[in-house]
Amino acid sequence: MLLALGYGMVVCFMALIMTRRMSALVALALVPIAFGLVVAAPGAIGKMMIDGITKLAPTGVMLTFGILYFSIMTDAGLFDPLVKRVVRFVKGDPLKLLVGTAIMSTIVALDGDGATTYVICAAALLPIYKRLGVSLQYMATILLMSIGIMNIVPWGGPTARAAAAMHIDVAEVFIPLIPAMLVGFAYQIGVAAMFGVRERRRLGVLTCPDEVQRIVALADESPATRRPAMMIPNLLLTIALLYCLVQSVLPLPALFLVATAIALLLNYPNLKDQQERLAAHASNVLAVVSLIFAAGIFTGILSGTGMLKAMSDGLLNIMPAWLGPYMAPATALLSAPATYALTNDAFYFGVLPILANTASAYGVTAAEMARASLLGQPIHLLSPLVASTYLLVALLDLNYGDNQKSSLLWVFGLVLAMIVGALLFGVIPFVATPA
Repeated sequence: MLLALGYGMVVCFMALIMTRRMSALVALALVPIAFGLVVAAPGAIGKMMIDGITKLAPTGVMLTFGILYFSIMTDAGLFDPLVKRVVRFVKGDPLKLLVGTAIMSTIVALDGDGATTYVICAAALLPIYKRLGVSLQYMATILLMSIGIMNIVPWGGPTARAAAAMHIDVAEVFIPLIPAMLVGFAYQIGVAAMFGVRERRRLGVLTCPDEVQRIVALADESPATRRPAMMIPNLLLTIALLYCLVQSVLPLPALFLVATAIALLLNYPNLKDQQERLAAHASNVLAVVSLIFAAGIFTGILSGTGMLKAMSDGLLNIMPAWLGPYMAPATALLSAPATYALTNDAFYFGVLPILANTASAYGVTAAEMARASLLGQPIHLLSPLVASTYLLVALLDLNYGDNQKSSLLWVFGLVLAMIVGALLFGVIPFVATPA
């Protein structure tokens, strides 16, 4: 019963938002309550909701100050040189813009954090997309693929979980995966080029010197909020922030809170200016953070009612015995829907150890199973349990359900490309031989 309710809740949520019958906020809050009341009393449901919100509170704080920090950096002009270079390179060509987006977003995603990547790329590229009329949905899909690939870096989270669950060194999991990640990057560039060709046919290439010059002039505009004299201090502060993030000097919420306070003090020492900057970005913060806490209700009820555990246990019954020698590619394929329906913690600490224990009888090592389990991560980015995707659609003013429908097949193609790359380069075995 719990298994059916769990999957029913996820399917109902997705159906409601993809058909636009409910907004993501309303569905995240009401759907789990309706399903949870089938198996739990109202008082118990209330505690589950608070538990879920509490667990996501650090994420909400991190996104609040992450958005504010990079918005302040944008206001101050930190990304102006990058925007100007991209504009001059693009010169009105949608193909160059979309391929450039893929390259830039993958480089920015080296920090392994989706929220940071989305904010930086949106700040730098959104004005160009709007000026040329290029589809923002294409941009969203490309950014999702960037994080889907780069989320595998050791400091991104999933790799550390997989290594910890298998009790092996992170390097033993990550380094062999690099060729598969490169195959994924090649696929992403190919998709970006395909999107670019489509947009070039639809929009054409701006060849009029005057129009191109207007785009360049747009990038050269300097609003009153710009602080060109603070370019170097802002750059050093951002580098220090990313370094501290990678080194885990402080928890992410604390890092972004402190960095935001320093950024405000450096760029806008006047109290009135600080208040204006905070007010200017309050609506963006509220749109995202409200979804995060609503997602806390969803995850809290999913976990507290036992649906999550039932879903984890149910996944173990999907694979028949004859799949034993093929456990590595089977796990790679399974990891896509599994990490979509479950949290990373639930999959890597609850499901992966049991799968790995079964696979060991057929000669598949713990390291190989850990690598296989990471190849479905791009699909995880589309899960309603992932907070950063709500930020992406908010930044680009897209409908959450429309983004799901438009991105799903392309992102699943990325998963398949990475699995093929992993098999070709021997990262995981196709057929295992018992030792």
